[in-house]
Amino acid sequence: MTMRRLARPECSDLWVAEHREWLLTNGRGSYAMGTVAGTLTRSYHGLLVAALEPPVSRRLLVPAVLLDVQYRGASYSLATNRWATGGRVPEGWHFIESFAVADGVPVWTFVLGDAELELALAMPYGHDRTAIALRAVRAAEPLRVTARVLVADRDHHGGSLPDPERFTVTVDGDRAAVRLPEGGRTLHVSAPGAAMSPHRDRWSAFFLARESERGLNAIDDYLYALDARFTLAPGERGGLVVGLDAGGDDAPHIIDAARARGAELAAGETDPLRAELAIAADAFVVPAAPGGASRTTIVAGYPWFTDWGRDTMISLPGLLIANRRGDVAEAIVRGFAPFVDGGMLPNVFPDAGSAPEYNTVDAALWYVEAIRACASVTRDPNFARDLFPVLRAIVAGYTAGTRFGIGVDPEDGLVHAGVPGVQLTWMDAKVGDHVVTPRIGKPVEVNALWFAALTTTAHFAEHCAADPQPYEEAAARVRASFERFWNEDRGCCFDVIDGPGGNDPAIRPNQLFAVALAPELLAPERARAVVDVCVRDLWTPVGLRTLAPGDPAYVGHYGGDQTARDGAYHQGTVWPWLLGAFVQAHLNVYDDPALARTFIAPLADALGGYGIGTLGEIFDGDAPHAPCGTIAQAWSVAELIAALRLVG
Repeated sequence: MTMRRLARPECSDLWVAEHREWLLTNGRGSYAMGTVAGTLTRSYHGLLVAALEPPVSRRLLVPAVLLDVQYRGASYSLATNRWATGGRVPEGWHFIESFAVADGVPVWTFVLGDAELELALAMPYGHDRTAIALRAVRAAEPLRVTARVLVADRDHHGGSLPDPERFTVTVDGDRAAVRLPEGGRTLHVSAPGAAMSPHRDRWSAFFLARESERGLNAIDDYLYALDARFTLAPGERGGLVVGLDAGGDDAPHIIDAARARGAELAAGETDPLRAELAIAADAFVVPAAPGGASRTTIVAGYPWFTDWGRDTMISLPGLLIANRRGDVAEAIVRGFAPFVDGGMLPNVFPDAGSAPEYNTVDAALWYVEAIRACASVTRDPNFARDLFPVLRAIVAGYTAGTRFGIGVDPEDGLVHAGVPGVQLTWMDAKVGDHVVTPRIGKPVEVNALWFAALTTTAHFAEHCAADPQPYEEAAARVRASFERFWNEDRGCCFDVIDGPGGNDPAIRPNQLFAVALAPELLAPERARAVVDVCVRDLWTPVGLRTLAPGDPAYVGHYGGDQTARDGAYHQGTVWPWLLGAFVQAHLNVYDDPALARTFIAPLADALGGYGIGTLGEIFDGDAPHAPCGTIAQAWSVAELIAALRLVG
């Protein structure tokens, strides 16, 4: 069993409990998410956020189910709500004895006088439903429970509650149906043995503190649609299920199945951390399925990201291949092949389900890396033959030139990219029309990836009875020209060369990819210098800063409104996904797994500090390196897994 637990001292500290968040997913892009305290602090918090066109078009349907318990003549409200007036009513967090994520399932223990009540949540895999299960662990007499179901029907990014008159609530014994205003959908609620009553009351002015911190709308309204009343005898289990599909197991059985699935994902891992990460990795994977996603993919992060080309390909080796799920990885690389256009892979599949956007210079090159990784584990003898045309098309597209000034410079064989007003590398923040880190020219990591892509394509050509020589010759030119990236003054690589202002000497982590992906691009002493400079100027206990603190453009805190946050995104903010490249580069030059392992340990501790049992997107560049961004990021989890595999 995997377990990540917070005890009473943490649960009884409201600031801590509100800044620790849990996440459930269902393999469709749908999710449930909230705080340990139970407070709704984000627009995205809720017990059911359904992906109507998996994995996108996500809508908040059930923000909360508020529980009240009558026991021995006393009333206990287990919810915690903040209101726009500044009030905090009720304050159920006072009753939380502990919180844990056990085999991927969030579990609260409440102490109510001399009684102990357990609450667990789970989403059945492949279904847009959420189970709210209760167990009377200890009680001298039955507990009488009232569950108030709050309903919404809006985009998960935010929006207004539709007119309550547009909702229709019908009750049939211990089942209810809420007809939602948008799209003709019905929300089903089942609670075996419960008495249900319909309502249609607007509950207004919930205050969402994290949205306020982000400079966004922080007030939300929900519909109190119905309540379910039932009794739990000592030792008894019960609860309710809310979802878009009726029927199925009751809440306790859904919890048991979810925990069994989590245990199965972690099976075979003797290291508890790796076992926990195997469960965390699965949250991002969306398999193709009837009525679900049209292709197997990876969601970049929860709650607000969709499936992105770059993030998917970077995440694939760590999330899947390192977890012995090479068949799923292969399904992804095959599924993305039809989207290659002009040698490019889409960066974004928009949340509205509209056409993909080809606004990235590196996604296709990371795709080549993902194909290479799959080739090492596939059992399909036709894999190389099937994917070689894709590799050939990518190389041809870059060589001939494609969108946004992306192409190969005939003078040195290096890839150049960029036009004003467009962000193409992974450092892609943009404020209005201003690209914060434009990186127009020849970025260092792009050319390391280009070299790796050429060598991979040459290798595939050999296996497909094609001529590898053109690819080998192009790779040799890149290797010879890579000398141009060396900045003698700083003893490391330029971040970008041949840009509008010349060569960019900013000390950034992108140069590590040259040492990690293709150490032959740099002389051994220079490769070691790159690693040493990055440790000296960029390393923090939670990963690498995106810019050295001594740089005039450095921003050490990520916060404030959208403009402030985007301005800091790649100007000093720490990105834990860079850990994989760093550890590989460190091993390439020092060959000391024990030493490399010391860099990983602090990040492992972060799994309990933001998203419980997972790893978030970013951290502040300045100490104490507070976590921020999404609470669960695919490539953060993937690269931590990859780094652990590297050090053994």
